[in-house]
Amino acid sequence: MSVMIQVFQTARDTKDRLTEKDPLTFKAEISGLPSVLVDAQHRFQTIEGFGGSFTESSADTFYKMSPEVRAEILRAYFDPQNGNGYNLCRTHINSSDFSLGNYAYTETPGDVELKHFSIARDRRQLIPMIKEATRVAGQPIKLLATPWSPPAWMKTNGQMNQGGKLKPEYRDVWARYYVRFVEEYKREGLPVWGLSVQNEPQAVQTWDSCIYTGEEERDFVRDHLGPTLEQAGLLGRVKLLIWDHNRDLLYERAKVVYDDPKAARYVWGAAFHWYMGDNFENVQLTHDAFPDKQLLFTEGCVEGGPHIDGWDVGERYGHSMLQDLNHWTVGWVDWNLLLDERGGPNHKGNYCSAPLMADVSKGTLYYHNSYYYLGQITRFVRPGAQRIVSASTLDALETAAFINADGQIAVVVLNRTEKSVNFALKYNGLAALAESPAHSISTFRFLAG
Repeated sequence: MSVMIQVFQTARDTKDRLTEKDPLTFKAEISGLPSVLVDAQHRFQTIEGFGGSFTESSADTFYKMSPEVRAEILRAYFDPQNGNGYNLCRTHINSSDFSLGNYAYTETPGDVELKHFSIARDRRQLIPMIKEATRVAGQPIKLLATPWSPPAWMKTNGQMNQGGKLKPEYRDVWARYYVRFVEEYKREGLPVWGLSVQNEPQAVQTWDSCIYTGEEERDFVRDHLGPTLEQAGLLGRVKLLIWDHNRDLLYERAKVVYDDPKAARYVWGAAFHWYMGDNFENVQLTHDAFPDKQLLFTEGCVEGGPHIDGWDVGERYGHSMLQDLNHWTVGWVDWNLLLDERGGPNHKGNYCSAPLMADVSKGTLYYHNSYYYLGQITRFVRPGAQRIVSASTLDALETAAFINADGQIAVVVLNRTEKSVNFALKYNGLAALAESPAHSISTFRFLAG
């Protein structure tokens, strides 16, 4: 009995962008070719989902566009049938660099009872955008919320920018601040799925930032944030993540917290970014040493402003996603969903690329190839899917495979080389003759047999 394989492809120097190609069929074994072997018998982590980040900059750009373009943006990202099917997204508590300026929910010095706490600024554009996206998604979006900095009055340097630390006397009120955020967003009909302790706790930035050592983060979780979440009835219902910085120190920072049982009991997993080296082995090591804790990629973008037509942008996404997933990551969250033609707005000039970029003056939308590379995975690997074996015999063919809850298998093959590769896609003792064009990403989908 033959099994039909659907093929979807994005490739440089072609018009293929998530394009469905002619189907393939499994037949007898093929010898003499490189191969990608798929084995659904061995299963690994379950996927939470994929998405991008709702920032004030994204929302500001979004609402400068026409209703028709806004609808296109939401379909492109959140439509589960005709878009990338995003279901897991990040946002910021207080301001980030991708805000229009520094702000906090209470800027009244000494407001330890949070009497002046207000998310009114988020209600202007950020919350409406999240609500519109939720409607298009057709289900609640798993929302991960992260602070870039406490209010200036809580910090040793008296400002939200330039690093600084949380003053010891404000640890309890800062812990209650997270709970208050969760409660206020719940009142807006937006349940918070997860919290991370601090964005990039080792980076002193000219924008919103706050520094924690591993021991300081551990102690804050163990003695303040964890107990406060538990007392509020949020422990377990809201997932708590540590680190939220680059892969280079992922294992080292996770170990500090996880080796303390009293701190570890509050923590669901570790979040990480890509801005240093690849260091994928550190993702694997963190899983191997602490298999009961989860791993989540929470931020990545190509820095330095727009990178129009740079094919390496998409390839960076594809390479990172496949390698992170192959090393036990349960989800992958891009940075800004949308930026303007400069790669902003950004209140400190830290311009970056996003998969969708809007020319506000012209009212037009530009799709980076990164959008399609993301879609080659997110459209076919759905929440609840499990990673399965996908073994390549060639370094040139990077691959990962998953089985969805409906029995559909998705095999993703990435080729970042200058040469097209013919290979045998093998499954259950059968094989199909497949091609991976130069500088392409392909998804092969078929029903498990």
